[in-house]
Amino acid sequence: MAVMISHFSWKPLFPKEKLPGWKISFYYKGTHYEGIYHKSGEIEWGDLFPARADEPALTNEIHELMLFHIYD
Repeated sequence: MAVMISHFSWKPLFPKEKLPGWKISFYYKGTHYEGIYHKSGEIEWGDLFPARADEPALTNEIHELMLFHIYD
């Protein structure tokens, strides 16, 4: 089941370095979320965590977006 993420953005954790790791931010259900996306696909959430019921679908959607933007 796809989730509706808006205003998704990402940037490298280490500018001018080829080290894996990206800062991500987006809105979901009207709430702004930030975190760190690791090469392994793990997400370290910032101050806000998504609801436990939403987290698997949200993590999957972010992974798909990162595959499209980073690993194309």
